[in-house]
Amino acid sequence: MASAAPALSRRHEAGAGSARGMLFTLLGEFVLPGDGAAWTSAVLAAFDRLGVAEKATRQALMRTSNAGWLDAEKVGRRTRWLLTPAAKQLLTDGAKRIYEFGPADSWDGQWVLAQVRISEADRRARHVVRTRLAWAGFGSLGPGLWISPHVSRRQEAVRVLTDAGVAGDAHVFVAKRTGLSDVKEMVAAAWDLPEIEAEYEQFVAEFRPAPVPSDVLLRQLELVHAWRRFPTLDPSLPRELLPARWTGLRAAELFADRHARWLGDARREWDRLNSPG
Repeated sequence: MASAAPALSRRHEAGAGSARGMLFTLLGEFVLPGDGAAWTSAVLAAFDRLGVAEKATRQALMRTSNAGWLDAEKVGRRTRWLLTPAAKQLLTDGAKRIYEFGPADSWDGQWVLAQVRISEADRRARHVVRTRLAWAGFGSLGPGLWISPHVSRRQEAVRVLTDAGVAGDAHVFVAKRTGLSDVKEMVAAAWDLPEIEAEYEQFVAEFRPAPVPSDVLLRQLELVHAWRRFPTLDPSLPRELLPARWTGLRAAELFADRHARWLGDARREWDRLNSPG
């Protein structure tokens, strides 16, 4: 019987502010595009620059290995960590989501609607539906009614409702809106756009200064780790549904610019740290 694929918590997938969350950022940014391996000494050196204690770094490596994402290979007295096939797939999917994330350029005006009735006593089901639909970018128009302008996510809604055990009391529709109130008022009710805007403004303030970083490896890790959160915060609404002033557009341009500008030097520095000598 094949063993189940390892699971990654949504917290860590979104770039949790912990040693293990940062480890996934390092693995995706430097280890995956390379040979898929990292020496313990290289990870310790990189995390020391981030202010992470050696004990916390070693614990993050062990826990990530125990969860099925890394294999340890002994080379003399040293340890080399190898990405497992599941980790390579996870990080490849994550990179695609991070680097391609942004507002939808075109939209046909269709919405996915998920409607479900859940007993007040079934707290587990309510939690599963609320957290996983929000994670998938759905907004709520009221108890039991969720919407998304991304028709491709209808199967995700079906999976969530099925996994929560409430599919028998649920309906999923694909439809066009015909009125009555202003569509942007509906969007404002479904998603907390000012809160997302504030997060983007903080990102722009942090990474707008453009001098050459004194430690480009450190800065690249901080940049990617900060950006990893946005695909889980921002529903990636079509441009016509966004406020006239939307810092997310400027933030996406800033991320792309800084990432491209620092990438070469950051990877060369990682290769230096991760050399076998």
